[in-house]
Amino acid sequence: MGHGLEHLRLGAVNIDGVMLGDTFSPVIHRFLTSRGRAYTVELERNIFSQPRAVAGRLLAESVGGTMTGEQALEAYFEERARYVAEHPVRVTEGALELVARLRRAGLRTVCYGGLAKDHFDRFLGEHAALFDGPGYICTDAVRPGLHEIATEHFDLKYDEVLVVDDVARVAEEARRLGMPFIGHPSHFEHSFQRQLMREAGVRHLVDSLHAVDEELLRTVDAQAAAGTVWSA
Repeated sequence: MGHGLEHLRLGAVNIDGVMLGDTFSPVIHRFLTSRGRAYTVELERNIFSQPRAVAGRLLAESVGGTMTGEQALEAYFEERARYVAEHPVRVTEGALELVARLRRAGLRTVCYGGLAKDHFDRFLGEHAALFDGPGYICTDAVRPGLHEIATEHFDLKYDEVLVVDDVARVAEEARRLGMPFIGHPSHFEHSFQRQLMREAGVRHLVDSLHAVDEELLRTVDAQAAAGTVWSA
């Protein structure tokens, strides 16, 4: 395998918050605070990277149960549409270079996230050749979906899959499974994800995707081979 990597076989890269800018944290924050609710670490921990039905129920409960989960989701996506109109979705700086770097290192690559594939097609379709089939995996029904990505889609062992994600809940699942993980927490000023990732024991946190360079990839590869991705 090129560039000295010996163990890793797949790079699984999250779409919203890694490949694309974070448009979820600000909207959830607005959804709650505009309705007079405090935005707390527990709310963020519980809501992020949940299946839509669960997230809707939690959002509804968080604002006092004045709406159903479906109504909360509808209101949330209406607010997200307004937010995106003001802050257009953009490919994250360094994201395309990251995927290309993973491929140069000999890894297959796949993108995943909770929204349907048309979201991927709309914002990353022109770059689809950077990813191996199926290209994009919607994990809404199986969130966080790491087990399914590794075993059902690529027939790999957990420790052969490098996950790059912005959410601590995903990091916790990666730790449970023993999957290599690099955290790219949101820069949103009210986000708790960096704190939660540290609490989860994430060893590799990056502020920029450019920081996931060949040296870091070799380090994670060696840790995966040694079974030390989640221990010092």
